[in-house]
Amino acid sequence: MPRPQYILLPVNPYFITLSLVVAFLVNLMPWGHAPAMPDFVALVLMFWNIHQPRKVGMGVAFLVGLLMDVHNAGLLGEHALAYTLLSYGAIMIHRRVLFFTLLGQALTVLPLLLLAHVVPFIIRLATGAAFPGWWPLAASFVEAVLWPVISILLLAPQKRAVDRDDTRPI
Repeated sequence: MPRPQYILLPVNPYFITLSLVVAFLVNLMPWGHAPAMPDFVALVLMFWNIHQPRKVGMGVAFLVGLLMDVHNAGLLGEHALAYTLLSYGAIMIHRRVLFFTLLGQALTVLPLLLLAHVVPFIIRLATGAAFPGWWPLAASFVEAVLWPVISILLLAPQKRAVDRDDTRPI
């Protein structure tokens, strides 16, 4: 049985900004340094790069990455580089990803999410930090599991009603 194709309403730029701010605030919570804790900013940023690549691009990714670097008080630019690479990869595959089901999308974005965690991991090791173990890289698998939930939540305001009503203009 084929999946229903939804015609989405235009996204509100304020909703994009709100979702990125909420993701940033969730990353500011104290549980952010727990093992395998997902990076919600990377997840929401990649979602908008795939669904709205002209509104949320690599410049936004770089600025949000700098904010995350300031929050973490680490090396300035490591998250900015990781988010910019993530954004570039998401924009490159955004047309292909949308043809898959949510499970297929999660498997398709997993390598990009893994890249977003590997870049700061390698930068920290190159600057002389102690080896933190492999748990920080496990967060990308948790993010891939959360991809369908984030997709459903962020696409919900754009979906039209299934039942057609002649009094609505669209």
